[in-house]
Amino acid sequence: MIKQYQSERTIPFTLKLIVGFILLLVTFAASLIFGAADTTLSDVWLALTSQQTGEGITTIRELRLPRELGAMFVGAALAVSGAIMQGMTRNPLADPGLLGLTAGANAALAITLAFIPTANYFGITIACFIGAAVGAFIVFGIASLKKGSLSPLRLVLAGAAMTAFLNAIAEGIGIYFKVSKDLSMWTAGGLIGTTWGQLQIIIPFICIGLILALLFSKQLTILSLSEEVSIGLGQNIKWIKAVLFVVTTLLAGVSVALVGNIAFLGLMIPHIVRGIVGTDYRYIIPMCALVGASFMMFADTMARVIGAPYETPIAALIAALGLPFFLMIVLKGGKTLS
Repeated sequence: MIKQYQSERTIPFTLKLIVGFILLLVTFAASLIFGAADTTLSDVWLALTSQQTGEGITTIRELRLPRELGAMFVGAALAVSGAIMQGMTRNPLADPGLLGLTAGANAALAITLAFIPTANYFGITIACFIGAAVGAFIVFGIASLKKGSLSPLRLVLAGAAMTAFLNAIAEGIGIYFKVSKDLSMWTAGGLIGTTWGQLQIIIPFICIGLILALLFSKQLTILSLSEEVSIGLGQNIKWIKAVLFVVTTLLAGVSVALVGNIAFLGLMIPHIVRGIVGTDYRYIIPMCALVGASFMMFADTMARVIGAPYETPIAALIAALGLPFFLMIVLKGGKTLS
């Protein structure tokens, strides 16, 4: 343990953060260059810094730039929400996609499309936020029926059951009310058709969530160790948990409103980041935002490139990586990768 502590302190966190920013910039540039249409680094530079027009420049400015910005913010949101859930519940298997949040948001999306077809994107975003909260409340309620502390196994089983149930509700509503086509735009888990108008709505919500996560990162670190320690240090546990729960549902809900039901990203990234920066959430939260954003942009780029000119569902790509990672965490007993 002493050696591990010393190795974590060998490289300053500031340097790790700089490397994270560099990774983010490189991934962002690559996501704008690569795709079905041929573009160059020069096209990317001109699209970002000039008013020039052209086929490649227009493709970047109107299609890829809003799409990759959406991937960046959604990746950060899902990674941070996963980190908060793992710290708050002290459950190494916690993830918005595994514990009912994204499924609840997906069901709320289906209900909104069926019963309020004139709802604008802001209304859809609010509905997804409410659905995520309801889904999480149900899962935690079921897992709490048995006396004793919440075990990771009970949470995962309750989350899996409610995820299947809520997804079935969403699919049933989609078929009965003939909104399956509209619903599939989100449930497929993709960023096709992301617009600047959508980004203007979701980015402020995500920024608020990330800022609150950073402000409460110190309290989350203490809470992740023990509730008794938190109470002994004079923390208001109920208030802190309530704020962190709202932050988690906010980040997960608005993410579903843009990209659909994506699981495992919020599970993988926090474990990877803890292996890099340790267990202090003052470091985990910002690094999760950077690594999650980079990972989501990388996954979206691969989704566009693998089967070009056709797109591979990004949710399928992330699940292909996430399921083995999930099994690895289970076999390691929930220990962080290092």
